[in-house]
Amino acid sequence: MTTRPRSSRSSKAKVAAKKAGPRKKGRAGYHHGNLREVLIEATLALVEEGGPEAVTVREAARRAGVSPGAPFRHFPTRTSLMTAVAEEATHRLHDAVFAAVASSEADDPLAALRAMGRAYLRWAYANPTHFAVVSDRRLIDYDSSQSIVRENREMQALMVRLVIEARKRGLAADIDPAVARLASRALVYGLARMRVDGHLPQWGVQDARSTEAAEAVIDLFIDGLMRAGRPAASAPPRRRPRSGP
Repeated sequence: MTTRPRSSRSSKAKVAAKKAGPRKKGRAGYHHGNLREVLIEATLALVEEGGPEAVTVREAARRAGVSPGAPFRHFPTRTSLMTAVAEEATHRLHDAVFAAVASSEADDPLAALRAMGRAYLRWAYANPTHFAVVSDRRLIDYDSSQSIVRENREMQALMVRLVIEARKRGLAADIDPAVARLASRALVYGLARMRVDGHLPQWGVQDARSTEAAEAVIDLFIDGLMRAGRPAASAPPRRRPRSGP
């Protein structure tokens, strides 16, 4: 009885498999080395679908297509996972703000401050899920993240520098830069929060006009600083009442 030679198909398949490399694992396309990024994206999807309360480390692992224990080397707690999401969000916001200031009108600190506020709002409107995470201190451990603390301080310092420069040139009121910094952030944060939480329609502003309306509010704020910095027009001399003959 003759033995038929074994087909070379199986050996060819093995060679092809080696050339193709390892298969991707999980629905999120996880492969060795990018688990952290995949988990962050999975967490953002969970927040977008069900709010922050929908996030657990195990659910993020399931969404990423990895074993339940796989994420814990990177994120031992839910807070650490949410903090990582906030770090990514803060970095993107930081870059958007500084890019807007760099491209604003040269040598005009109030124009730069206006551009900074507009960039904050546009970023928040375009990235409501990122904004929801980064703006809620109950979800993250702010002080434990060096990058979040550093980039927030850099944005705050930029606001202060612009206000001080505007004061030096007589373009803005002689106000405490720390107060102006707080007022500026409160303004844009409040507008962003109103949009993300769905409050603007109750104030007569539909979503289609939310950016336009918010930028008009920023313009009003900046114009107020400018008017306060202008020297008051000299009032006409008051006439004294004529005395009797």
